[in-house]
Formats: sequence, structure tokens, C-alpha cells
Amino acid sequence: MNPIVVIGAGPMGLCSVRRLAEQGLPVIGLEAHNNVGGLWDIDSPTSTMYESAHLISSKRMTEFSDFPMADEVASYPRHDQMRQYFRDYAEHFQLYQHYRFNSHVERIEPTADKQWLVHYRDAQQQHQQLVASHVLLANGTLHHPNKVAFKGEFHGQMLHSSDYRSADIFAGKRVLIVGCGNSGCDIAVDAVHRAASVDMSVRRGYYFLPKFVAGKPIDTLGGKIKLPRALKQRLDGLLIRLLSGKPSHYGLPDPDYKMYESHPVVNTLFLHHIGHGDIKVRPDIRQLTPSGADFVDGQQADYDLILQATGYQLHYPFIAAEHLNWQGHAPQLYLNIFSPRHANLFVMGMVEASGLGWQGRDEQAQLVAAVIRLQQDNPSAAQSFFDKVQQHANQRIDGGMNYLQLERMAYYVHKESYLKALATERQALASMADNRSNR
Repeated sequence: MNPIVVIGAGPMGLCSVRRLAEQGLPVIGLEAHNNVGGLWDIDSPTSTMYESAHLISSKRMTEFSDFPMADEVASYPRHDQMRQYFRDYAEHFQLYQHYRFNSHVERIEPTADKQWLVHYRDAQQQHQQLVASHVLLANGTLHHPNKVAFKGEFHGQMLHSSDYRSADIFAGKRVLIVGCGNSGCDIAVDAVHRAASVDMSVRRGYYFLPKFVAGKPIDTLGGKIKLPRALKQRLDGLLIRLLSGKPSHYGLPDPDYKMYESHPVVNTLFLHHIGHGDIKVRPDIRQLTPSGADFVDGQQADYDLILQATGYQLHYPFIAAEHLNWQGHAPQLYLNIFSPRHANLFVMGMVEASGLGWQGRDEQAQLVAAVIRLQQDNPSAAQSFFDKVQQHANQRIDGGMNYLQLERMAYYVHKESYLKALATERQALASMADNRSNR
């Protein structure tokens, strides 16, 4: 059997390599940087991390369940603490031996015998290639910036949040931040301490959550009593309004959708600074001007720097989109993992859900490892699974949620429904394996 190739050494790639190795499968990890950590290694050329970044979810809701973070680490760890956590994880599970670092994947193409030819560039910039029996894409979803092409022309400095590292760039400048997601709000809070002025252009409403309630991380509260989805949405929305007030009280647009139908902003300080006048809310940009921007409300303002916090696009530049069954904003895959075009191609970590954490990704990895093991041990049973993949690739695990029709929500799932679906498939595969071993 040719080796299985995993692309990426972030948390998704690491747990994928671990679970494959546990199944006794030959695995090679390819990583463009010189160490593990992926996005969380600010020194990686593919990282979009910034110096002030912390986890948005709390450590206990994010960590691998069988590899908890140290008690002395804060509830919302810094990026460097996360990097060390992943290095410790790789060391503990002996994953370094499986990786080829400084290996930049350039192209993946199917072979005549239905395997994969992987082309990559090594540390000496030499072209290398290997034949893989299976390929797992775990290169992350937050690397390729979604840059907006505005009307007009701005003669000042234009950046994307992917370019941002330190608040030093704001010193003494008139700053406009475009976008009010988690990164945009983080960066706005950074900017108020250095900039001459900070404006934020906000197109739509968001739910704003504080990081702590009664001294506890907000995502650790509740959950002991399982409520119907619609009731939980309504009650949690009312709770957030009691805690923070309506966004319109701060001059922000109110959300026109229910709680959890889009990712909330988790930031304790953003509304604080708006309430103190440190951040001025602006509507959508009508067009840029040489000195700043015109807004849809007829107002105009001058800026020295405009920073787009407009998110990221899914990006798998080394493989043709057809292999991923790409439709619209994202690949259409069974359980956000399995391609109906190829039984030996898997997209890892292309999933978002409130509270899914790294453990949810690890459960993806365990399922994929079980599928590949079954392909080796019981091809006919594995073919039955692939038949299901082909039949249900367009089925979204949304739990009845009416998620917003946005590009960044295209691969969002309902946590409980998704984890249940993963568990159900793993149990079915285990049953198939047991039946074969008992023959």
C-alpha cells in the first residue's frame, strides 16, 4: 500500500495523522512551515495570526478531550500558548516522525490507477513527488483572504486582516475597519489605543457576547438541560439582550435573524469602546475616494488606513475543484468530509459550528481512519459506505437551523446533529469490522 498523505500540520492535520497511525496505516504529513501549529504559529508563512489574538472559544470547549490544556493556562489562551499546545500534542503522540516539513504542496492529480500523484517543493526548492493511496486535505480554512473590490480609488494604505500583526501600524492614523466579525472587533479594540480615530463600517447585525458571565467563560454555561432548538435560540437571544442590550443602543444594526443562525461575536471590550466613543459606527461603503470613503448614508470621511476584516475563502489551490464536488461557495461533501467523486479523497476541517472545538475535528479524523481501514480489510463494505456518500453528498447537517446564505456559512453545521452523525457512522463501521472478524 502506498502511503496516505495528509496536507497540513495544524490541529486538524495532527489529529488526522495520529488516528491514521493508530490504525497501523502508513502516513506522511506534508507541511509548508518548519514545525507544527498551522494557523496558530504566527511565524508560519501561511499564518494569518496577529499578536493580540486569543482563542474565541474557551480552552475547555476547544481542547482535545484526551489531551487537556494545562490548568495554569488562561481560559482564553494566547496564540503562542496554542502553538505550544499543538507542539506538545505532536510530541506526546509521536507525530513528528510522520512529517516532512518545509514541504509546499503545489499540485495533486489523480493517476490512471485511481491513486494520487502529489507534487511538492522541498526546503531546497527542489520539486518532489510521491504516489499516495489516499489524500487528506487539512490545510485550513482561514488562509485565503476575501478581499472586497470597492468602487472608486483610495490613495491611502489598504490592508486585509490577514496582513495585520501589530497595532503599531495604527499609530497616529485615521483608521477605517470594514467588517464586524470576531477578527474585526479584536483589531478595532487594538486600534483604539494607538490610532488617531477608529471607524468601523458595519453592513448587517450581529449578536455580541461577552467572554465571561459571572466569572465563567460564556460557552461553558448552560447545556445541562437540553432544550428544543427553537426555544434555546429564543431564550439565549433574550439572555444576550439582557447582558449586552440591543446592538442598536450602540448605533449598530440589530440582527434580522435568530440566535446561532450566524456566528456571534465574542468580545467583551468592543461594545465598551463603542459606548465610550472610541469607535464610531459607519454603514456600508458606497465608494472609495482618494482620501477616504463615501458611505451609503451620504456621509464622507477621510482616512489614512483602511483595513478589510472581511473574512476568508475556502482555498485548495493545488487540486481541481471538480474533484471536490465544488458547488457554489464550498465543496458539497458527505458530512463535510467525503467526496462523491473519489473514495480516497477527504477534506478535513472544512466544518464550523459553535462549540465543535478540536475534539469535533478529531472525531472527523477517527471516522476517516476507520473508513480507510475498512477499505483495506473489507472492500465490499467500504463500497457500501461510498455508495451512501454519493447519494447524500448534498445533504447538509444543519439540525433545522436556517443559517444565513453567506459564503462563510456555507460549511456551517449544527454541532449536536453533526457529532451524532459522525458517531452513528463510526458505530456502523465498527459493526461491519466486527462482522468480518467473526466470520
